[in-house]
Amino acid sequence: MSSFVMPGERVPAQHVNLKLGPGLSELSVVRGSGKGSISHQPVVATRAGLLNHSSNRSKWWVEGNSRRYVPAAQESVIGVVSGRSGENWRVDIGAAHPASLDGLAFEGATKRNRPNLKVGSVLYARVSLAHKDMEPELECFDAQTRKADGFGELKGGFVTHCSLQMSRLLLDPKHFLLPLLGSRFPLDVAVGVNGRIWISTKEAKQTIAVVRCVEAVDPDGGSMDETRVKKFLGEMEL
Repeated sequence: MSSFVMPGERVPAQHVNLKLGPGLSELSVVRGSGKGSISHQPVVATRAGLLNHSSNRSKWWVEGNSRRYVPAAQESVIGVVSGRSGENWRVDIGAAHPASLDGLAFEGATKRNRPNLKVGSVLYARVSLAHKDMEPELECFDAQTRKADGFGELKGGFVTHCSLQMSRLLLDPKHFLLPLLGSRFPLDVAVGVNGRIWISTKEAKQTIAVVRCVEAVDPDGGSMDETRVKKFLGEMEL
């Protein structure tokens, strides 16, 4: 169950593979001096909001009412290439500053063989570096396997926006919406925690249906439940 936290409040986040999302930070605290010193890193909230964690308690974050995405390492985002700087691309991920993407940060990329991205290209990427005093960095492969695993350029399709809370809801395998839509018609979907959703369907009316359903279920919109969404879909000519 979610609890409300305030900035500076300590959070009981502990896990062998702990990952902190937006609104949380580790503090380095050293007690004593010399050989007898003890160091530990308590976790504190950096903004007000609802404290959430994954089912296995390995990932924690604070869900606030912020409209702007705050990058956090290891999170998956959808970005749009906005320019190029040397061997890197500048990518808009909806944060305060654009992210940087190295030309070699793709599966199998070399100096002679790298993706031919252009301004406007849509990417599904992972935040590899996020620090308040540095611009975020992205990479388009899984950090452990070095394989693409779905990351990279998203060709075709349509990008829609939703609240940050809605994007995290859709990333929960137990949420009803995407499985429900997938049972009605074929679709490919990529969800970024930065409030962006890439949708690819066979027909334009199906894409419109997905967008309308996302808007209807979004807590910032209609907050429809599964029963009402099924009725809503039934009224559409799909």
